[in-house]
Amino acid sequence: MTQPVLHNQHVLITGAARRLGAQTARTLHANGANIAIHYRSSSTDADKLVAELNAARANSAIAVQADILDLNTHERLVSQVVDAFGGLSILINNASTFYPTPVGTITEAHWDDLMGSNLKGPLFLAQAAAPELIKARGAIINMVDIHAKRPLNEHVVYCCAKAGVHMLTESLAVELGPHVRVNGIAPGPVMWPENDMDEAEKKAITDTTLLKRTGEAPDIAKAALYFLAHAPFVTGQILSVDGGRSLRP
Repeated sequence: MTQPVLHNQHVLITGAARRLGAQTARTLHANGANIAIHYRSSSTDADKLVAELNAARANSAIAVQADILDLNTHERLVSQVVDAFGGLSILINNASTFYPTPVGTITEAHWDDLMGSNLKGPLFLAQAAAPELIKARGAIINMVDIHAKRPLNEHVVYCCAKAGVHMLTESLAVELGPHVRVNGIAPGPVMWPENDMDEAEKKAITDTTLLKRTGEAPDIAKAALYFLAHAPFVTGQILSVDGGRSLRP
Protein backbone atom coordinates (compact mmCIF):
# COMPACT_ATOMS: atom_id res chain seq x y z
CA MET A 1 0.00 0.00 0.00
CA THR A 2 1.27 3.48 -0.87
CA GLN A 3 2.37 5.52 2.14
CA PRO A 4 0.72 8.91 2.75
CA VAL A 5 2.74 11.78 1.27
CA LEU A 6 3.82 13.07 4.70
CA HIS A 7 4.49 9.70 6.29
CA ASN A 8 7.28 9.92 8.89
CA GLN A 9 7.23 13.72 8.85
CA HIS A 10 7.16 15.42 12.26
CA VAL A 11 5.57 18.86 12.30
CA LEU A 12 5.52 21.66 14.87
CA ILE A 13 2.78 24.23 14.19
CA THR A 14 2.67 27.32 16.38
CA GLY A 15 -0.71 28.71 17.33
CA ALA A 16 -2.33 25.51 16.13
CA ALA A 17 -5.13 25.03 18.63
CA ARG A 18 -7.65 27.06 16.65
CA ARG A 19 -8.53 28.65 13.31
CA LEU A 20 -6.02 28.34 10.44
CA GLY A 21 -3.45 26.52 12.54
CA ALA A 22 -5.93 23.84 13.56
CA GLN A 23 -7.10 23.29 9.98
CA THR A 24 -3.51 23.02 8.80
CA ALA A 25 -2.82 20.48 11.53
CA ARG A 26 -5.81 18.37 10.46
CA THR A 27 -4.83 18.49 6.79
CA LEU A 28 -1.19 17.55 7.32
CA HIS A 29 -2.17 14.85 9.80
CA ALA A 30 -4.63 13.36 7.29
CA ASN A 31 -1.69 13.11 4.90
CA GLY A 32 0.42 11.10 7.31
CA ALA A 33 2.31 13.63 9.45
CA ASN A 34 2.78 13.57 13.19
CA ILE A 35 1.72 16.90 14.65
CA ALA A 36 2.84 18.95 17.65
CA ILE A 37 0.10 21.46 18.45
CA HIS A 38 1.65 24.54 20.04
CA TYR A 39 -0.56 26.85 22.08
CA ARG A 40 -0.05 29.72 24.47
CA SER A 41 -3.31 29.79 26.46
CA SER A 42 -5.88 27.76 24.46
CA SER A 43 -5.22 24.55 26.37
CA THR A 44 -8.77 23.23 26.08
CA ASP A 45 -8.83 23.64 22.30
CA ALA A 46 -5.34 22.16 21.97
CA ASP A 47 -6.16 19.10 24.06
CA LYS A 48 -9.40 18.55 22.13
CA LEU A 49 -7.57 18.69 18.80
CA VAL A 50 -4.84 16.34 20.01
CA ALA A 51 -7.48 13.85 21.17
CA GLU A 52 -9.19 14.08 17.77
CA LEU A 53 -5.95 13.40 15.89
CA ASN A 54 -4.86 10.58 18.18
CA ALA A 55 -8.27 8.95 17.82
CA ALA A 56 -7.66 8.83 14.07
CA ARG A 57 -4.05 7.58 14.47
CA ALA A 58 -2.66 6.63 17.86
CA ASN A 59 0.35 8.49 19.26
CA SER A 60 0.47 10.89 16.32
CA ALA A 61 -0.18 14.21 18.07
CA ILE A 62 0.93 16.09 21.16
CA ALA A 63 0.21 19.50 22.66
CA VAL A 64 3.09 21.78 23.64
CA GLN A 65 2.64 25.00 25.58
CA ALA A 66 4.85 28.08 25.39
CA ASP A 67 4.80 31.83 25.05
CA ILE A 68 6.63 32.33 21.76
CA LEU A 69 7.73 35.76 23.00
CA ASP A 70 9.83 34.00 25.64
CA LEU A 71 12.91 32.92 23.72
CA ASN A 72 13.94 30.65 26.60
CA THR A 73 11.08 28.27 25.69
CA HIS A 74 12.17 27.58 22.11
CA GLU A 75 14.75 24.87 22.71
CA ARG A 76 12.32 23.13 25.05
CA LEU A 77 9.63 23.14 22.36
CA VAL A 78 11.99 21.54 19.87
CA SER A 79 13.11 18.96 22.42
CA GLN A 80 9.52 18.02 23.27
CA VAL A 81 8.78 17.28 19.62
CA VAL A 82 11.99 15.29 19.17
CA ASP A 83 11.34 13.32 22.35
CA ALA A 84 7.77 12.50 21.26
CA PHE A 85 8.37 11.63 17.60
CA GLY A 86 12.09 11.00 17.22
CA GLY A 87 12.75 14.14 15.20
CA LEU A 88 11.48 17.43 13.83
CA SER A 89 11.26 17.84 10.08
CA ILE A 90 8.77 20.69 9.53
CA LEU A 91 8.20 23.99 11.35
CA ILE A 92 5.16 26.11 10.56
CA ASN A 93 5.31 29.58 12.11
CA ASN A 94 1.60 30.30 12.29
CA ALA A 95 1.13 32.04 15.68
CA SER A 96 0.35 35.73 15.34
CA THR A 97 -1.24 38.73 16.98
CA PHE A 98 -3.30 41.19 14.94
CA TYR A 99 -4.95 44.44 15.96
CA PRO A 100 -4.97 48.09 14.82
CA THR A 101 -2.31 50.58 15.91
CA PRO A 102 -3.24 53.96 14.40
CA VAL A 103 -0.44 56.51 14.34
CA GLY A 104 -0.71 58.61 17.48
CA THR A 105 -1.76 55.65 19.63
CA ILE A 106 1.21 53.29 19.11
CA THR A 107 3.03 52.25 22.28
CA GLU A 108 6.22 50.33 22.88
CA ALA A 109 4.08 47.49 24.21
CA HIS A 110 2.26 47.33 20.87
CA TRP A 111 5.60 47.19 19.07
CA ASP A 112 6.99 44.47 21.34
CA ASP A 113 3.85 42.34 21.07
CA LEU A 114 3.23 42.59 17.32
CA MET A 115 6.86 42.43 16.27
CA GLY A 116 7.52 39.72 18.85
CA SER A 117 4.76 37.31 17.89
CA ASN A 118 4.93 37.89 14.14
CA LEU A 119 8.67 38.31 13.51
CA LYS A 120 10.97 37.87 16.51
CA GLY A 121 9.38 34.62 17.66
CA PRO A 122 9.48 32.93 14.23
CA LEU A 123 13.10 33.96 13.68
CA PHE A 124 14.37 32.60 16.99
CA LEU A 125 12.21 29.47 16.85
CA ALA A 126 13.54 28.73 13.36
CA GLN A 127 17.06 29.18 14.73
CA ALA A 128 16.37 26.78 17.60
CA ALA A 129 14.83 24.23 15.22
CA ALA A 130 17.48 24.55 12.50
CA PRO A 131 19.78 21.71 13.65
CA GLU A 132 16.92 19.20 13.63
CA LEU A 133 15.49 20.55 10.37
CA ILE A 134 18.89 20.34 8.69
CA LYS A 135 19.31 16.78 9.93
CA ALA A 136 15.91 15.87 8.48
CA ARG A 137 16.39 17.89 5.26
CA GLY A 138 13.12 19.48 6.25
CA ALA A 139 11.11 22.61 5.65
CA ILE A 140 9.80 25.81 7.21
CA ILE A 141 6.58 27.58 6.29
CA ASN A 142 6.02 31.11 7.57
CA MET A 143 2.57 32.69 7.60
CA VAL A 144 3.04 36.07 5.99
CA ASP A 145 0.13 38.30 4.84
CA ILE A 146 -0.75 40.16 1.67
CA HIS A 147 -0.41 43.29 3.82
CA ALA A 148 3.32 42.66 4.05
CA LYS A 149 3.41 44.47 0.72
CA ARG A 150 0.08 46.34 0.75
CA PRO A 151 -0.34 48.56 3.84
CA LEU A 152 -3.54 48.05 5.80
CA ASN A 153 -5.00 51.25 7.19
CA GLU A 154 -4.36 51.76 10.93
CA HIS A 155 -2.17 48.62 11.19
CA VAL A 156 1.28 50.17 10.91
CA VAL A 157 3.11 47.88 13.32
CA TYR A 158 1.44 44.68 12.10
CA CYS A 159 2.26 45.48 8.48
CA CYS A 160 5.88 46.23 9.37
CA ALA A 161 6.10 42.91 11.21
CA LYS A 162 4.68 40.92 8.30
CA ALA A 163 6.97 42.73 5.86
CA GLY A 164 9.78 41.46 8.06
CA VAL A 165 8.42 37.92 7.88
CA HIS A 166 8.46 38.17 4.08
CA MET A 167 12.17 39.01 4.15
CA LEU A 168 12.79 36.48 6.93
CA THR A 169 11.40 33.77 4.65
CA GLU A 170 13.70 34.72 1.79
CA SER A 171 16.70 35.14 4.06
CA LEU A 172 16.22 31.80 5.81
CA ALA A 173 15.88 30.11 2.42
CA VAL A 174 19.33 31.44 1.55
CA GLU A 175 20.87 30.67 4.94
CA LEU A 176 19.44 27.15 5.36
CA GLY A 177 19.72 25.90 1.79
CA PRO A 178 20.40 23.36 0.46
CA HIS A 179 19.26 21.33 3.45
CA VAL A 180 16.04 23.13 4.43
CA ARG A 181 13.41 24.63 2.14
CA VAL A 182 11.72 27.80 3.44
CA ASN A 183 8.53 29.25 1.96
CA GLY A 184 5.69 31.51 3.02
CA ILE A 185 1.94 31.73 2.62
CA ALA A 186 0.28 35.15 2.41
CA PRO A 187 -3.45 34.84 3.11
CA GLY A 188 -5.97 37.40 1.97
CA PRO A 189 -9.58 37.42 3.22
CA VAL A 190 -9.82 33.83 4.41
CA MET A 191 -11.01 34.04 8.02
CA TRP A 192 -12.33 37.26 9.46
CA PRO A 193 -10.56 38.63 12.57
CA GLU A 194 -12.26 37.80 15.83
CA ASN A 195 -12.78 41.45 16.65
CA ASP A 196 -16.00 43.07 15.45
CA MET A 197 -16.29 43.83 11.74
CA ASP A 198 -19.57 45.02 10.31
CA GLU A 199 -21.05 43.37 7.24
CA ALA A 200 -20.47 46.43 5.07
CA GLU A 201 -16.74 46.30 5.80
CA LYS A 202 -16.62 42.59 5.03
CA LYS A 203 -18.45 43.14 1.74
CA ALA A 204 -16.09 45.95 0.76
CA ILE A 205 -13.10 43.67 1.28
CA THR A 206 -14.72 40.74 -0.53
CA ASP A 207 -15.55 42.98 -3.49
CA THR A 208 -11.86 43.76 -3.95
CA THR A 209 -11.06 40.10 -4.69
CA LEU A 210 -11.08 38.97 -8.30
CA LEU A 211 -13.15 35.92 -7.33
CA LYS A 212 -15.73 38.03 -5.43
CA ARG A 213 -15.72 35.76 -2.41
CA THR A 214 -13.70 34.96 0.67
CA GLY A 215 -11.49 31.94 1.00
CA GLU A 216 -11.72 29.19 3.58
CA ALA A 217 -9.28 27.67 6.05
CA PRO A 218 -8.65 24.59 3.85
CA ASP A 219 -7.31 26.90 1.14
CA ILE A 220 -4.41 27.81 3.41
CA ALA A 221 -3.91 24.24 4.62
CA LYS A 222 -3.77 22.96 1.04
CA ALA A 223 -1.16 25.59 0.19
CA ALA A 224 0.96 24.29 3.07
CA LEU A 225 0.50 20.73 1.82
CA TYR A 226 1.61 21.83 -1.65
CA PHE A 227 4.85 23.29 -0.33
CA LEU A 228 5.58 20.31 1.88
CA ALA A 229 4.59 17.40 -0.33
CA HIS A 230 4.46 18.54 -3.93
CA ALA A 231 7.10 21.26 -4.39
CA PRO A 232 10.54 19.79 -3.70
CA PHE A 233 12.27 22.32 -5.97
CA VAL A 234 10.55 25.41 -4.50
CA THR A 235 12.17 27.54 -1.81
CA GLY A 236 12.24 31.20 -0.88
CA GLN A 237 8.78 31.84 -2.30
CA ILE A 238 5.70 33.59 -0.93
CA LEU A 239 2.37 32.26 -2.21
CA SER A 240 -0.56 34.67 -2.00
CA VAL A 241 -3.81 32.87 -1.28
CA ASP A 242 -6.14 35.82 -1.60
CA GLY A 243 -8.60 35.33 -4.45
CA GLY A 244 -6.60 37.83 -6.48
CA ARG A 245 -7.07 40.69 -4.03
CA SER A 246 -3.39 41.66 -4.15
CA LEU A 247 -3.78 42.50 -7.85
CA ARG A 248 -6.34 45.21 -7.10
CA PRO A 249 -5.44 48.78 -6.04
